[in-house]
Amino acid sequence: MPVLVASDLDRTLIYSAAALALTMPDLRAPRLLCVEVYEGKPLSYVTETAAGLLTDLGDAALFVPATTRTRKQYQRINLPGPPPKYAICANGGHLLVDGVSDPDWQARVTARLAGECAPLAEVQAHLAATADPLWLRKHRVAEDLFTYLVVERPLLPEEWVKELAAWAENRGWTVSLQGRKIYAVPKPLTKSAALHEVARRTGADLTLAAGDSLLDADLLLAADRGWRPGHGELAEAEFSAPSVTAVAERGVLAGERILREFLTAARQGR
Repeated sequence: MPVLVASDLDRTLIYSAAALALTMPDLRAPRLLCVEVYEGKPLSYVTETAAGLLTDLGDAALFVPATTRTRKQYQRINLPGPPPKYAICANGGHLLVDGVSDPDWQARVTARLAGECAPLAEVQAHLAATADPLWLRKHRVAEDLFTYLVVERPLLPEEWVKELAAWAENRGWTVSLQGRKIYAVPKPLTKSAALHEVARRTGADLTLAAGDSLLDADLLLAADRGWRPGHGELAEAEFSAPSVTAVAERGVLAGERILREFLTAARQGR
């Protein structure tokens, strides 16, 4: 039986230049490998050490990227190691199989959203009516599944985020603040549901996971073992569970540590 490793990408395994500065400002410059280029410019990186560990992990386990990114955003990433057979995109809204969205999974997700939460248009309208142009920079919709705002974080009132979270809770949505982005995501739209589907299809009897944001909490709890870095929303919330390990490292060093933990657990599991 294969070992299944599902991991968030941004600020867990890969890091933008801004995330590097935020999560580890005093670290001596590591040797980096660019894994994403956007509009002709390098955007995201892993360390050379992490690149080697990712390659080894691809040989030891079934590695499944699990991201809130849209399919288009995910497909800009070129990770070291074997191309993933499966990938979870749009926070579980799309399950890619050999790079193509699985239509059966997409239909199941669509049906759940229609029956269990308020429509996207209602949430968009609320955001448009309440967000202040003083701190709002962009309002985006991802895959017609969820929405997010890009904000000027120092100007963003904490109270507004709390009020939005309470409003969304009553309509079957969740709110997550990640860096300069505020995500509003339907509760049925989860990485964990997609993880269970991949485990079912592959017959995996051991699942491992990692992530840094509140949107990753369900993924960590769904896996047999999980890890979170020393930075991010989960660290700030002091998120813990018996099966989840909080690593002390922050930034790219946390990415390296998590990959080592994955590799050790995958080899033992096999």
